[in-house]
Amino acid sequence: MISYKLHILFYIDKVKINQKGQCPMKCRITYKKTRKQFSIGIFIDPNIWLSKKQKASPQNKENIILNNKLSLIHQQIDKAFLMLQILPNEFDVDDIYRKYKGEDSKEEITILGAYDLHNNKTEKLIGIDFNKLSWSRYVESRRKVALFITKFYKRKDVKLNDLDLKFIQDLEYFFKTDLKLKQATVYRSIQRVKKIIQFAISENYLKKDPFHLYKNKKHKTVIIYLTDVELKKLEKHNFSQVRLQQVKDMFIFCCYTGLAYTEMSTLTTKNIEIGFDGKEWIQMIRKKTNRKISIPILPKAREILDKYDDKLPTLSNQKFNSYLKEISELVGINKKLTHHTARKTFATTVLLFNNVPMEIVSELLGHSNMNVTQSHYGKIVQKKVSDEVNRLY
Repeated sequence: MISYKLHILFYIDKVKINQKGQCPMKCRITYKKTRKQFSIGIFIDPNIWLSKKQKASPQNKENIILNNKLSLIHQQIDKAFLMLQILPNEFDVDDIYRKYKGEDSKEEITILGAYDLHNNKTEKLIGIDFNKLSWSRYVESRRKVALFITKFYKRKDVKLNDLDLKFIQDLEYFFKTDLKLKQATVYRSIQRVKKIIQFAISENYLKKDPFHLYKNKKHKTVIIYLTDVELKKLEKHNFSQVRLQQVKDMFIFCCYTGLAYTEMSTLTTKNIEIGFDGKEWIQMIRKKTNRKISIPILPKAREILDKYDDKLPTLSNQKFNSYLKEISELVGINKKLTHHTARKTFATTVLLFNNVPMEIVSELLGHSNMNVTQSHYGKIVQKKVSDEVNRLY
């Protein structure tokens, strides 16, 4: 059996010199021919550092303190190395560094620790290729998993290597019973946990996948949208109450633009531009996907903008949906209406049922890819094709 030695070297980074003429000191640990370099928070005059002797000279008070600090760091790294040697698992130079820093080694890292690593990493990508809303959902996912571990295991955390199929099944049960989440939410919640596990595997913190034998039951989404008859019925209805009339107008506006609530509530005249065809277009960045969306302003949408001088009323999403419930009852539409129903109506009744191709629908909705559009609206298109074919019999 090969016995690998640990090599520790202190050196100065001469490229970086501060105003006092001092250079930062770094440490390099080498194990199994792999190096790990890191700063140790010490600055030194390069003229007093003796690289071969690994100490500062001459022996004055300041240099003695400095040499003692370096000696202490050396001892702490040696101690971390010895502690890992007595464990049965193999380890690498990163594990030694993490042990020295007081963090878990890769073999000891926990599920909540993996969440923290993932969330800290993706937080730095917000605005680049990750959005704040998605990041906040992983923060919430961590809270739910922590709650589950406390209740089911009576512990604060669980090591990644201890995760198995039963852990996933118990977690799903917890989501359904204790948190009383609906199947669609359970599916998304489990998918986020799976994403963390995949992250841990990709970072070499975990070798076996506890999701290997688990099959997440995807919720079959039923697309609720207004038919052409229902849409026209709503358009013709006028309300005496201002709040209901405003919500109806904004809902109709989104039925002809497909804007999500966030984009509707932040729409300004700056987002309205004259396009290549000489007509008005809405130009925005969709917050959810961070994709640019370009939507033509159809006549019905322009009528509503004119009514409000290009500035739609402001209302919280919660109140908006609450008023829509009243509206559906008063108009006689036997469907649960939410703001998102308008977006789905735009995709189906306004676009797909008027033979607009799926790829253009995907582009107008600002979906991240065509698969998202296909999974949501594919069956609706199939039904339309079936209805058209049946007319031939």
